[in-house]
Amino acid sequence: MPEHVVVALGPVDADTVVPVLGQRVTFVTDPTPDEIAVAEGAVVRADRRVDEDFLRRAPRLRVIARTGVGVDLVDVTAATARGIPVVITPGSGTRAVAEGAFALALHLTKRLRPLTDLVKDGRWAERNAVPVGDLDGATLGIVGYGRIGRRVGELAAAFGMRTLAHDPFSPPPPEFACADLAELAESSDVLTLHTPLVEDTRHLVNERLLAGVRPGAILINCGRGGLIDPDATLAALEAGRLSGVGLDVFDPEPALHHPLFDHPDVVLTPHLMGMTRRAMTLTFVDAARGVADVLAGRPPAAVANPDWNHRKATA
Repeated sequence: MPEHVVVALGPVDADTVVPVLGQRVTFVTDPTPDEIAVAEGAVVRADRRVDEDFLRRAPRLRVIARTGVGVDLVDVTAATARGIPVVITPGSGTRAVAEGAFALALHLTKRLRPLTDLVKDGRWAERNAVPVGDLDGATLGIVGYGRIGRRVGELAAAFGMRTLAHDPFSPPPPEFACADLAELAESSDVLTLHTPLVEDTRHLVNERLLAGVRPGAILINCGRGGLIDPDATLAALEAGRLSGVGLDVFDPEPALHHPLFDHPDVVLTPHLMGMTRRAMTLTFVDAARGVADVLAGRPPAAVANPDWNHRKATA
């Protein structure tokens, strides 16, 4: 017989998570207030808020599992104070996001939008007027050398690119390390962002940094929207310092329209690069496994609140 109730906050694939949670768990995809009141676990999508009000309405909650790594809408401090781990799934979307960054870079380097328009409009004779670039032999600058940044570096090697990396929190290996962000920007044909958004990284890409970027560089942001200053980015595009911008993340989300969006050398995706079919399956599995671990008295693989004390919580 089921002993635990676990609820979904946002759309979660029950067919994926139920086998992982096990037979002792009742999984509720569209919970009522009464079901939230008895829930011991929650699988939470990125756009759903878990604040003190929700925690008051879920007095039996023992674990929150966030599908992904961002916890912007989760009150981690309040959860920690109640002894609740906030499980995250850092590895599940790594490869998908890295592929997404390269998809944006290839789209802009190979000029797919203007070339599509050229063929569609019957302007074949103008094809030599569209400069098509190469990744082979180009320099990729990676800002943030965690799981995703490292995977981007692996893909860059397959494309024949030279890789440089800057990480404000953990230095990359010496063969890739570039200690100065401005130097990285000056040296990179493609600059891709994969660092967390904290106070020190907000508008990391700003007017000052873009003034020194390698002329014609491409900027990719699959990290967090607040890493770039959109006004400064648009100015760099209009001045020709940047030749293209690919954005999968925005500040805020859902995105509010900005004139940057209208520039012909900008490609936009709605924070979806880490949400491929395979990546979503993996993140649901990892989230459900984290819930199952906590309910069984085991420490989960990854949490956003390292101050949470597993032994104290299970005592």
